[in-house]
Amino acid sequence: MRGRRTRARGTLAGQVFVVQVLVLVVVIAAGAALALLQTRRVQDDATRAEVIDVAVAVAQTPSTIAAVQGPNPTALLQPVTEAIRTAAGMDFIVVMAPDRTRYTHTDVSQIGKPFSGNIDRALAGETFTETFTGTLGPSIRAVTPVRAADGRIVALVSAGVTRTHILAQVIDQLPIVLTAAAAGLALATISSLLLRRRLLRQTHGLGSAELRVLYEHHDAVLHSVHEGLLVFDAGGDRAELVNDQARLLLDLPDGPITRAELPISLQRLGTGVVRDEMHVTPDRVLVVNQDLVEHDGRRLGTVLTLRDHTELRDVLGELDSVRGFAESLRAQAHEAANRLHTVVTMVELGRPHEAVNFATAELELSQVLIDRLTGAVAEPAVVALLLGKVEQAAEYGVELTVSGDTLLDSTDPLTPNEMVTLLGNLIDNALDEVGHDVDAWMEVTVRRDESELFVRVADSGPGMSEELFTRATERGYSTKTDHHGLGLALVRRLVARHGGELRARREPESAVIVRFSR
Repeated sequence: MRGRRTRARGTLAGQVFVVQVLVLVVVIAAGAALALLQTRRVQDDATRAEVIDVAVAVAQTPSTIAAVQGPNPTALLQPVTEAIRTAAGMDFIVVMAPDRTRYTHTDVSQIGKPFSGNIDRALAGETFTETFTGTLGPSIRAVTPVRAADGRIVALVSAGVTRTHILAQVIDQLPIVLTAAAAGLALATISSLLLRRRLLRQTHGLGSAELRVLYEHHDAVLHSVHEGLLVFDAGGDRAELVNDQARLLLDLPDGPITRAELPISLQRLGTGVVRDEMHVTPDRVLVVNQDLVEHDGRRLGTVLTLRDHTELRDVLGELDSVRGFAESLRAQAHEAANRLHTVVTMVELGRPHEAVNFATAELELSQVLIDRLTGAVAEPAVVALLLGKVEQAAEYGVELTVSGDTLLDSTDPLTPNEMVTLLGNLIDNALDEVGHDVDAWMEVTVRRDESELFVRVADSGPGMSEELFTRATERGYSTKTDHHGLGLALVRRLVARHGGELRARREPESAVIVRFSR
C-alpha cells in the first residue's frame, strides 16, 4: 500500500492536482483580499457621501442657524445633534464657531474647546471631506459652513465616522466574502479532482519522468524498427502513427495519412485481424499483419505491421523454378527407368528390333521439342522453364504446347530472371485453373519483333471476366501456402514497372496477354 500511495503522489496527475490546488488557494486568497479592499473602498466612499449629507442637513436646518446666533447655542443644539447622530449612525456631530470653539460634541468634556481639524476651506464657503485623527481617533469627516440669512458664515458643522466604526462595517461583510471564497475553492478543488482522475486514466498513473522515458523509448523504437508500423484510430480511417519504415515501404508522403492513401489491397483489409497475408504493391511484396488494440475492454484502434519480402519472394520464385526443374527431372528419371526396364525385357524376349523402336520413339519426340525451342528461343533459362513446365503439365494430364510462331531472340526490355518470373507465374496460374479438368490443354506464345515483346498463355478453362481479372491483379494477397495466389499480382507489378500492358480475354479462348512496346 505504501508503494501504491507513493506512486500516486508521484504521478503526473497528482503533481498537476497539487499545483492546481496551490494556485487556486493563492488566487482565491488574493481575490478575497482584493474583495475586502474593494469593500473598504466602497464603504469609505459611501461614508464620505453620508457624512456630507448629515453635515449639510444640520447646517441648513433653521433651528441650527437660529441657535448659533443665540446666547446659549450648546443648550439648544447638543440634544438635537446627539439625537441626529444616533439616528444617522454618526460617531460625532460638532457644531462650532468660526473660531473653532465647539458648541456640541459627543464627549461633552470637549465642548468649549477648539475643534481639531481643517476648517479653512469651509470658512471659504466650501463643503469638503477629509480623513483626520481627532479626539475620537482616525475618522472620515465632512465640514460645511452655516450661513445666516444674509449669507454670512456664522458657524461650521462637522459630522464624521471613525475608522473603527467603518472597519466594523467591513468586518460585517467578511463572512459573505469568505463564504464566496470557500465556495469557489471547493468548486475549483472538485474540478481539479475530476481533472486529476481523467489524467490518471489517460496517463495510466505514470509520473512525468516515466512518461518522458516512455516517449523517448517509444520514439527510438519507432525510428529503429525495420518493420513498417501504422496505428489507426478506433474508426480505422485515420492513421495516428506512421513510422519511417512504413512510409518507405508504401511510398507515403510526409504528414497525416488516411487508409484511403494506402494501396488498394490494404484499403480492403477493414479493421479485422489479419495474419501473414502477402500483399503486392507496385514496387514491393509485403507480409501484412493487423491486430486490434484494446484496453479495459475499450477498443482503441488497429495496428498494421508490414515486412518487406520483395527479395525473399524473388528468391522463392527462382526456387520454385528450380523445384519445377527438379520435379521434371525426377519424373523423367522415373519414366526413363520404366522405359529402360521395358527395353531390357524386350531384348531378353528376343525382340531387339521392337526394343530399339520403343526406346528411340520417345527420345525423338523430346529431341524435336528441345531442338525447336532452342532454335526459336535464344535465352537458355526460358528454354529450360518451358521444357520443365511441359513435363509438369504432363504430370497433371494437361497438354502444354508452345505455339509455332514463338520466336525470342532476346528478353529485352525484361531481364532473363524477369521473363522467367512472368512466364512461370502465367503458366502456373493457368495450370491451377485447368489442372483438374479432363482433356485440358495450354498454349504458350512468346514473340519479340521490332515493335513489341509479346507473351500469351491460353488454356481450355472458362477464363476470368474483366472485373474478376482486375480484382485478382489488384488484391495482391494470398492465403495459399505455396503463394501461387500472388502470381497475377506479381505479373502486374512487373508489367507496371516496365510500362507494359496486361489484359485477359475469354474469346475465342481463355488467355492472358502481356505486351511491352519497344
